[in-house]
Amino acid sequence: MTDDGAGGLGGRRAGAAAPRGGAPRHRLRSFLAVLLIVAAGILTPVAAVAVWTRDEVGSTDRYVALMRPLASDPAVQSAVTDRATDAIMKYVSVDALLKPVSPAERARIELALGALDGTITSGLRELVHSAVAGFVDSSDFTAVWTQLNRTAHEAAEEALTSDRGKALTIDLAPVTDAAKRRLVDRGLTVAAKIPTVHTRLTVLDSAAVGRARTAFRLLRIGGLWLPPVTVLLAVAGVLLAVRRRRALVTAGLAVAAGALLLGLALAVFRSLYLDRLPDGIPQPAAAAVIDALTAFLRTSVRLIAVLGAVVALAAWLGGGGRIPARVRAGWRGGIGAVRDAMGLRTGRAGLLVLRARAWLNRTVVAVALAVYLVWDRPTAAVVAGIVLSALVALALVELLADDGTPHTPGGGPSPAGSATP
Repeated sequence: MTDDGAGGLGGRRAGAAAPRGGAPRHRLRSFLAVLLIVAAGILTPVAAVAVWTRDEVGSTDRYVALMRPLASDPAVQSAVTDRATDAIMKYVSVDALLKPVSPAERARIELALGALDGTITSGLRELVHSAVAGFVDSSDFTAVWTQLNRTAHEAAEEALTSDRGKALTIDLAPVTDAAKRRLVDRGLTVAAKIPTVHTRLTVLDSAAVGRARTAFRLLRIGGLWLPPVTVLLAVAGVLLAVRRRRALVTAGLAVAAGALLLGLALAVFRSLYLDRLPDGIPQPAAAAVIDALTAFLRTSVRLIAVLGAVVALAAWLGGGGRIPARVRAGWRGGIGAVRDAMGLRTGRAGLLVLRARAWLNRTVVAVALAVYLVWDRPTAAVVAGIVLSALVALALVELLADDGTPHTPGGGPSPAGSATP
C-alpha cells in the first residue's frame, strides 16, 4: 500500500513536472512559429514585386502587351498628338513658309499679312494637329506604337542594368513622318521638306530610373525564388506551431496584410510620382502608363489578400471556439431544416456524403480558390460570382449529407426527432 502510494505520489509529481519541462519548448516553438509567419507576411509584397519585375517589366513581349492598349487611350493619344504637333510646327510656321521667298518679296508679304500673322499660325497649327490626330486615331498607329514600345523596352533594360541614368522615352519620329505625308496630301507641300524629327515622349524621367536601378537588379534575381520561400516560411510556421489552427489563421491574415500593404504603397508611389513630374511630361499620359505597368501588381494585391483572408476564415470556422461552433451549427441546422421541410431523404447516398462531408467541403473551397487564382484580373463581380458558387456548392453538400435525423433551424435535432427511437 505504502509503495503504491509512494509510487502514485511520485507519478503525480513527475506528471506535474512534465508541463514545466515542456513549457519552455512550447514557448520556443511558438516564438519560432510567429517569427516564420511574420517573415512570410513581410516577404509577401516583396515576392509579388519580384515576380512583377522578372515576368512583366523584365520581359519585352509582356511589356509590349501591357503598353499596346495605351494606343487607344485618350490621354496618351493627346500627349502624342501635342508633342508631334509642336515638333512639326517648328518647320511649318509662317517664317518657315517665307524662307524660300526673296527678301524684297518677303518684306512686302509680311507687310501685307500684318496682324494676320497670328491667325495664319493658328490655322497652320490646327491643320498640323488635325493631321497628327487623324493618324494617331487610326489603326496604323497601334502597329507603330507597339514597335516604338518594343524599342523603348530595350532602352529601359539598358538604363536599368547599366550605370547610366537615361530616361525612358519613346521616339515619335514615325508619328511625325506619317503626319507629314498627310499634310502633303492635304496640299501643304512644304511639309515634304521637313526632316525626320526625333521628338521624344518621356515615360519615366532619369531620376526615377536611377532610383529604381538597384531595386530592379535585386528583384529580378529574387523573382524566381522569393515566392516559394515565402510559402515555405508560412507552412513551416504553421507546422511548427503548438496550436496549428490558430497559426494558420495568423498566417492567412499576415499574408493578406502584406498584400494590402503593397496596395497602399502602390497608391502612395503613384501619387508622389505624378506630383513630382517635370513640366515636360503630361500627367494624364504618365498616369495611364503607370496604371498599365502596375496592373499586374494591383491584381496580385487582390488575389493574395483574398486568398489569405479565405484561408484565415476557413481555419477559424473549422476551430473549436464558441462562435465558430455556433456558426457551423447554425449553417447545418438551417440547411437540415430546409431538407426536412422539403421532405428530402437521400438514404445510403446521404450517409456516404455525410462521412465525406469534410473532404467535400475542402474540395469545394480548393476549387473556388483555384478558379480565383487562374482567372485573369478578376473583377468584383467575378469574385462575388465565385463566392456565391462556392456557397451554393457547400449548401448542396450539406443538403445531401443526411443521416435521417430531423433538424431545427437552431442547429440541433428537432424534439420530435430526438424522441424518435
